[in-house]
Amino acid sequence: MGGTAPGDEARDPGLQPERTRLAWRRTTLSCTVVAVLGIKLALVDDTTAAGLAGLALSALLWIGFLAVAHRRIRALDAARPRVLSARGALLAAGCTVALAVCGAALIW
Repeated sequence: MGGTAPGDEARDPGLQPERTRLAWRRTTLSCTVVAVLGIKLALVDDTTAAGLAGLALSALLWIGFLAVAHRRIRALDAARPRVLSARGALLAAGCTVALAVCGAALIW
């Protein structure tokens, strides 16, 4: 039964890598919209110290998510992309949840 081992096969040339890359881009765009709306909300009324702190935290979370997403998008360009690390997945999910919490805190 010669042939190649399962790990030696060429990457599937299908559209899956492109769909994954586009999903990361859409998620990044959604995260950016939430961050911009948070900025607008924080600066509409009287600016308070708590509002500025929430704004700064939101900006840091947004930058963290952008870093993870950009790294993943670039990794998908490889012929055999690495699996998303647990640390990267946890960071992306944590930034998303924390950004939602910051947005909710800015609303109330």
